[in-house]
Amino acid sequence: MLPSMPTSKNASEEAQLENTETLESTDTQSVWPTSPATSKPATVEPADESQPAAHQPVKHRSVTYKSQPKSSLNKSQPATRIPAPRITEKPKTKNLKIKNLKTEQHKLEQPKTEKPKTEKLKTEKPKTDEVWPETAPEPKWQEGEIIKLAITDLSNTGDGVGRWENRVVFVPNTVPGDEMRVKLTKVKATHGFGIPAGIVTASPDRVRPACIVADKCGGCQWQAVSYEAQLAAKHRLVTDALARIGKMEDVAVDPVMAAERQLNYRNKATYPVVKSQIKTVKAGYYRRGSHTVVNLNQCPVQDERLDPLLAEVKQDIQDREWKIYDEHHHKGHIKHLSLRVGQRTGQILLTLVSRSVKLKGIHEQAQQWLERYPNVVGVLVNLNWQKTNAIFGPETYPIAGKSYLEEEFAGLTFQIQPTTFFQVNTTQAERLLAEVQRELALTGEEVIVDAYCGVGTFTLPLAKQAKHCIGLESFTASVTQAEKNAAQNGIENVSFVIGDVGATLPNVEMLPDIVMMDPPRKGCEPDVLEALRAMKPPRIVYISCNPATLARDLKALCEDGAYRIARIQPADFFPQTSHVECAAFLVAS
Repeated sequence: MLPSMPTSKNASEEAQLENTETLESTDTQSVWPTSPATSKPATVEPADESQPAAHQPVKHRSVTYKSQPKSSLNKSQPATRIPAPRITEKPKTKNLKIKNLKTEQHKLEQPKTEKPKTEKLKTEKPKTDEVWPETAPEPKWQEGEIIKLAITDLSNTGDGVGRWENRVVFVPNTVPGDEMRVKLTKVKATHGFGIPAGIVTASPDRVRPACIVADKCGGCQWQAVSYEAQLAAKHRLVTDALARIGKMEDVAVDPVMAAERQLNYRNKATYPVVKSQIKTVKAGYYRRGSHTVVNLNQCPVQDERLDPLLAEVKQDIQDREWKIYDEHHHKGHIKHLSLRVGQRTGQILLTLVSRSVKLKGIHEQAQQWLERYPNVVGVLVNLNWQKTNAIFGPETYPIAGKSYLEEEFAGLTFQIQPTTFFQVNTTQAERLLAEVQRELALTGEEVIVDAYCGVGTFTLPLAKQAKHCIGLESFTASVTQAEKNAAQNGIENVSFVIGDVGATLPNVEMLPDIVMMDPPRKGCEPDVLEALRAMKPPRIVYISCNPATLARDLKALCEDGAYRIARIQPADFFPQTSHVECAAFLVAS
């Protein structure tokens, strides 16, 4: 028989009190499930509303408890007391459990690696042939490779020449007889280019350069080559050009006429002017193969009387704050500094090449230069506003002093302006002229045409020994100067014609006995050669500073046996460089 449930108020309170005491006395029990499958508290089924209040759920804060299930109640037994947890804060373990689970999972995914067993290393002496091979690997024909090269010759550009596996290699700053380590910088199928990577064995013809920047400056190529080797190389350049380009191997080429002075021989210097990175004015020559200026304060191949001007004039330009030309943006004014000296008279011209004549304080500065340098007879500004590689522009303005200097040449006095052509080596030009006069053996009855005559450098001395001389020149300023030079020297049996040589040569007023030519490096135009073959003067004297174009033009003149070459006289007008002057004497067949 089930016992009767309490119905009075006191009985209900007594039952609730017993439940509370039970909850408070439970220390080891927990209402949170221990299964890891869930992190939530166990849910409690709702109590049966038909039960008395004593069997309703007891709530402590946010935790809900339920009474015994209805099916478990027995009216004959007292109600089961529900243990109550201690009233504490809910532990914050949700995120920690997730992190722990991820860490455990990551550990399971990582492969287990066993520590290698440490064994005692056996120290054995390595075999020499395996670690250090007896022979180095053969270099390949590709850029960046370093090869061993014997220099055997010099090219017309000044480079040393060697052969590696039947390929020609060009290397600057080398001397015939050098054994070099060379780094290849550019390779083709049959030839390549390199730079010195070290001297294995120096040539007996290698000498110490006179210039401290000889290996950087592009003005000279052969300062490390003895002068005897330079002359031999220049002779080979002439004979090789005649054989290779002119197809003439039996031409008599005399030994090169050596220069009396191998240094300080140039009577003219033109320096590009730039602004350095620290905003100072630089002047010098371009580094080889670039437009980077190598700054100079002196140059051993220029006339030594020009050296003091170079450093001081640069400083004056900077102090005046004249804008320096920027070739990249085509802005600024000063482009070049040109100095010219009469080697026999010592007179000097100072010329600034600028995009503008309106330089602040230019007249004051020009007067200061005349006072500071007694040999300076004129200061000029050449106007060149064009974006071009040409140094001089068409107009030149005297600022102070004269517009020309005077020079003594072959017993005559010449007026020379900054922009007119005159041989840069006065002494050698006189010696070559004497060789021409000796070969021609003039009698005073000859008519001579001097094509590309310039200011009459050769025209006027020859006119003193001939019946009449006609000078042909396309540059008007040079013709004007030539006429003044003729008048100053009292030479009347000479006339000058302005115009292109190809157009004026066929129309000269008198049929020449001798035609003399001194064209620029590019040689004669085809119409000039055609006019000569049509005119067929008995003798031709061809003066050239380029053996390659000389050989080409001689081949055209001698075609079909129209002319034969009597001999060729090379002359060294440009020591320390690969350039060579030649006088070729032709006789009509």
